[in-house]
Amino acid sequence: MVRNLNHDTFLVIRYVKRRLTVLIDIDGKHEWRDCIDVPGVRLPRGYYFGTSSVTGDLSDNHDIISLKLYQLTVERTPEEEKRDREVYLPVVDNLKLPGMEAPLEPMSGLALFLIVFFSLVAIVFAIVIGIIVYNKWQEQSRKHFY
Repeated sequence: MVRNLNHDTFLVIRYVKRRLTVLIDIDGKHEWRDCIDVPGVRLPRGYYFGTSSVTGDLSDNHDIISLKLYQLTVERTPEEEKRDREVYLPVVDNLKLPGMEAPLEPMSGLALFLIVFFSLVAIVFAIVIGIIVYNKWQEQSRKHFY
């Protein structure tokens, strides 16, 4: 979305009261559009903000012209202050990450029986078909007179 444009693109990242909001201006109209809004983000104190304009492919790079950081003063209750002080790792409340699904329930006895039964029937069927094909091949090879 930001490649080969004739104007600068802007990105605003806000983190206020456990809400992470990202706004973008890629049209060059100085109008902000919502990109993401994630409630329940808990970041530890004393973190650092880093940027990189390298995308991994040397033919596609981006220039970071400026970076402005502000610390907002927000009124907090003592309970919020204590809760935010205890955060050591970045966490998002109620976020399901890929691969973090709940474990599957074990199969019932009937389902397991049916799977084993039909697997055995399929194996026996394949063996019978194999024997028939082998016998037909043997008959065909005996009929040739060299």
